Order: sequence, then C-alpha cells, then structure tokens
Amino acid sequence: MLNTLFAKLENYYDEMVSIRRHMHQHPELSFEEYETAKFIKSFYENLNIEVEGNIGGNGVVARIYGKRPGKTVALRADFDALPIQDEKDVPYKSLVPGVMHACGHDGHTATLLVLAKALNELKDELVGNYVFIHQHAEEYAPGGAKSMIEAGCLKGVDVIFGTHLWAGEPTGKIQYRTGPIMAAADRFEIDIQGKGGHGAQPHKTKDAIVTASQLVLNLQQIVSRKVNPVESAVVTVGSFTAQNAFNVIADKAKLIGTVRTFKEDIRQFIEDEMKRIIHGTCYLSDCGYEYHYFRGYPAVVNHANETEFLISCAEDVPEVVTIEETEPQMGGEDFAYYLQEIPGTFFYTGAKPVIDDAGYPHHHPKFDIDEKAMLIAAKTLGSAAIKFQK
Repeated sequence: MLNTLFAKLENYYDEMVSIRRHMHQHPELSFEEYETAKFIKSFYENLNIEVEGNIGGNGVVARIYGKRPGKTVALRADFDALPIQDEKDVPYKSLVPGVMHACGHDGHTATLLVLAKALNELKDELVGNYVFIHQHAEEYAPGGAKSMIEAGCLKGVDVIFGTHLWAGEPTGKIQYRTGPIMAAADRFEIDIQGKGGHGAQPHKTKDAIVTASQLVLNLQQIVSRKVNPVESAVVTVGSFTAQNAFNVIADKAKLIGTVRTFKEDIRQFIEDEMKRIIHGTCYLSDCGYEYHYFRGYPAVVNHANETEFLISCAEDVPEVVTIEETEPQMGGEDFAYYLQEIPGTFFYTGAKPVIDDAGYPHHHPKFDIDEKAMLIAAKTLGSAAIKFQK
C-alpha cells in the first residue's frame, strides 16, 4: 500500500506546491487565521471528508475512517504566519504587507492536505482511523495546541506524529531525537522605577538605566554560575528600553527577554532565581520594580518507542538520503502539549533551498524552502500513519 500512496503523492505534487504558494501569498497572523481556516475546511469538504472548524479557536480537524477497525493516528500541521515583511523576489511573494510565512507553516499545511487527499482515496484498504489536526497560532503563546486539545482534538487518538520543514538542513535529511528535542520557551518583563532628573545632577536621582544595566549583567550569572554546566539553559535580555533626552537621567527602564530550558526543575529554579536577583539589585539601587514571568510552551519531549518507529518509517522513503539524531534545539514548539497527552514524536524534514547555498534561517524576511521537502514529509508521515496499524 505504501507504494500506491507514494505514487499518489507524487502525482499530486504540483497541487501540493500550488496550495503552499497560495498560502504563502495570503498569510495570516496567529489567532487571525480566519480565511486560512476556511480554505483548509473547504478543501476537505470538497473531498467529502469529515471535517470540523472552530476547534479551540481557528483550528480545523478532519477524520478519515478505514474500512477495517484499528488504531487512531493523528497527524498535525500548523498554519499561522509571522509579522515579517516578505523580501523574497519570487512569484509567490506575500501579498499582505508586513506578514509572511517565514517558518514553513504553509508547507506543513500543504503537506498534510495532500496526504489526506491521497489517504482518502485508499480508505477502503486502510485499517484504523486517521485524524488530521490543522492547528492555528503556533507562533504566539498561549498557542493553539492547548485549546484544541481542550476542545477534544485528541479524543480517542492513540499516537501523534508531526514534522517541521527545516530550512537549515538539506532536502533528503530526516532528523530525530528521543527525549527533549525543543526547549520550553518562556518570556519575562522587568520594569524598573527610579527617580529621574537632570543629567548634570546624578546625585539627586535614582538612575533606572544604571540599575537595569547592572541587572542585565547579574542575570547572566544564573546560567554561568547557578545552573549545572552539564544542563542546558538560556537567559536572554532581548529588549532594553529607556528613551530620554541626552541630558536627562531616566526614571524608568524596561527589560524584556526569554528563558529556554529542557527540565522543569531548572525552569522553576531560573524563574525563582531571577526574582531574587531582581529584588537584590533594585534594593541596592533603591529602585522599585515589577517582575512578570510568563510561561510559554513546555519542552517538546519525544517518546522513545514512537521515535524508533518513525526512524523505520523514514527508511521506507526513497528520497530520504540521511537519517540522523540531532542535538536539542533551544527554539520552542507547542507540539509539546500533544506529547504530554499521548505518545508520539516530532521530527525535522530537511528543506534547504537548492538555489541558495547559504539559505536563510527561519523567521528571516527572505526565508524559503525547497518544496520537494514537502513530498518527503508527506511520505514519511504517511508511512508512519499506515504502518502504525501493524
């Protein structure tokens, strides 16, 4: 059956590309993907495939039932875009100012839609049930996965598989990892309240910029001196704001940043340690402060058996040249929530554009993918969905 499925996917490759490019031209931001959700839902409706919209927000879930009873396999793709201006010179460049698919979610969606179409044509030969989860709002916490799960998208599901088209690796490479593969992604905001004044009279002020600067340095000691060196963690201050005239000492400063971890105990330790350091630094400077820590997605932790199974499925795909274990990535993904509920695995499908030796990273204004990678992703996910029934 796999050979038949693969042949169908190859026949529908042009349609897969067309869907991806349509989405690339018409991107929508997280929690605003109304037209995209309609497009996905209509695709299934036109094929007479059971589909529901508005799942946990803008989510869409379709289901195909095999002729013979068996297990229920879920496959997931996300479909939101990013607030980035598309700077590529291609015919399918984004038509929406300031918004583009800069992470491959358009490719994820095209992959899953065409895979569903091909599997639907084989439903009389299929064993078990197949759930296609089209998730909104992956890019912006709290994300769409959690609300879709709460709305029941995993009800009755035995296993879930997902992939990310990975532009940093060549087409033909599949990367996997048992255990943590992507980090928990948290955000923090720190508002420093000092006492402003004339730049020529610092002794009459409480300089919020100096205090915030000390805080930036002090926070770096958490990972370098407080976390076990064999563990992984990141504390990054990404924004420092204190706008004033050149001769004014600032009374306010704001720091915004991110924390990335893999283990829950380290995640909690850093949150608490930040609170202690902020309090001490501001106390010594006689400044007030407000500290807010926002928990984002938890770490993506792949299950061992399902990861080993996925490797065997990737070996079925003729276009897969390399299958390798990857290092954990410090980026975040709300696929983590699915894996907290049921067994499954999340893997990378190499998608580096062949016409650009350097390539552009995810979230870059010139980001693009090798569209042939979508076919590899579809075959790998299709192999996993069918072989899981055995």
